[in-house]
Amino acid sequence: MRIACGQFSAGSEPQRNLVQIQQLMETAALNNADLLVLPESSLYAGTEPPSVLADVAEPLDGPFISGIAALARGLHLPVVVGTAEATPGGLPFNTLVALDSEGSVQGTYRKVHLYDAFGYRESDGTSQGTIAEPSLLSFGQLRLGMLTCYDLRFPESARYLVDAGANVLLLPAMWIVGPGKEDHFNTLVRARAIENTTYVVAANQSGPLATAYSIVVDPFGVVIANAGEAPGVIFAELEPERIAAVRTRVPSLRNRRFTVVPRDLH
Repeated sequence: MRIACGQFSAGSEPQRNLVQIQQLMETAALNNADLLVLPESSLYAGTEPPSVLADVAEPLDGPFISGIAALARGLHLPVVVGTAEATPGGLPFNTLVALDSEGSVQGTYRKVHLYDAFGYRESDGTSQGTIAEPSLLSFGQLRLGMLTCYDLRFPESARYLVDAGANVLLLPAMWIVGPGKEDHFNTLVRARAIENTTYVVAANQSGPLATAYSIVVDPFGVVIANAGEAPGVIFAELEPERIAAVRTRVPSLRNRRFTVVPRDLH
């Protein structure tokens, strides 16, 4: 599977963000990607308080996701993208949407761990997602599970997907800048790959608000693609044979003695 990872800096105008996404999608399609992973908060990003999201959030059949779906259909390119999903009478969800090559929704994930850390309170403007049966995407022998940004700091979230059959983890993110944050991102992405012997595809936003350096890491923890600081698209080949070889050499999933049991968050 040839996967693409798109990096850009979303702003406060969804239509302008959609224009940037179109450019990334066209680049991915031109380079024969089987799937493009885009960052968290691709609909809207800014320095305003979290409460503003209620005014800009859209339903999944709104103009933003519908626009991406039309591009996916026209380019025959599946896409995973992060948005703010409007809810009737409540705070929006931080939602990942998986669209197939016909623009149809194949799966969603609503962020479980909200970013109430480093002096920020995402929960002031976002509803917490419930823990549900993972919605996995299938590409041949590869099974792809979805996580969002701050979920990366909770290893049980990744293991929950792996227990459900995922051997590739997709991580759209808007990893906010700050002292040590770039190092945290790189270290944690590689750790999730190593401990689960899975590929991890981390699509981050670029600056000025986020740390950039989107990466793809193989099951042995090797970084096989790195976007650096600039907006653009990186590509990597994901191979089931590589997963099998690493798991034969490092059978940590077979050797484990603990299971993950989700807590009821509500």
